[in-house]
Amino acid sequence: MDRPAAPDHPVTSRLTRRQRRRVSQGLQYALFAAVLVLIAVSADWGRLQNQFAQKDLALRLFPDIITTALRNTVIYTTSGFLLGLVLGLVIAMMRLSSVAPYRWVASVYIELFRGLPALLIFIFVGVAVPLAFPGTEIPGGTYGKVAIGLGLVAAAYMAETIRAGIQAVPKGQMEAARSLGFSHARAMVSIVIPQAFRIVIPPLTNELVLLFKDSSLVLFLGVTLSERELTKFGRDLASQTANSTPILVAGLCYLLVTVPLSFVVRRLEARADKAA
Repeated sequence: MDRPAAPDHPVTSRLTRRQRRRVSQGLQYALFAAVLVLIAVSADWGRLQNQFAQKDLALRLFPDIITTALRNTVIYTTSGFLLGLVLGLVIAMMRLSSVAPYRWVASVYIELFRGLPALLIFIFVGVAVPLAFPGTEIPGGTYGKVAIGLGLVAAAYMAETIRAGIQAVPKGQMEAARSLGFSHARAMVSIVIPQAFRIVIPPLTNELVLLFKDSSLVLFLGVTLSERELTKFGRDLASQTANSTPILVAGLCYLLVTVPLSFVVRRLEARADKAA
């Protein structure tokens, strides 16, 4: 008996690329759900709630955690950001200067303060400066020290961000301004720098988020009760009550500020990409 002829196009059981992708995604979702279920089943939620989520203790933190801790955190962050922005602009201009010593100083500053941990900068401002210059007091007390500490760190990063923004402005803008009789300095201030800041707003906003969290380093300066920020406030109350609920509430207060700021950063970046 003759064998049946083989088909010209053999039928295969292999999945298409789209089907394989769907199967892979389904397996990943299933694995993720399984991990969540395993964590939910294995965790001792009663002990976690007792240690981190005591409602009565959380309510006792208000309104001081807002009127004192969060307010100080915002003040520290804002002052450090403004100082860092001004100093960063100066460093960026020095970095772009045609005068070699200015470029050297700016480069050393950027590498130094980007390479050192922020904690060491705070210790230097709070301890080394008074030892090196006896009798010298930083204006503003703790607020001034924090502003300088955060500003010195932020300026190193902002300087590179601003420099990149200035270099991203088309050179034709400067040439057009100079052809209209603008001096180089006036063209930079009136034409180039405003355009550069529109470009670097998203990364600068992201730097503000990072500074908001770095403000927790103020606890190493030795602050009074009225000068405590969120981390110091939560840590002190956690020590007094032998419970971690204050730390959790302090963390939620950080999210109260950082999440909206992060959303703003994403919107600004999306708008910048659309404009490009």
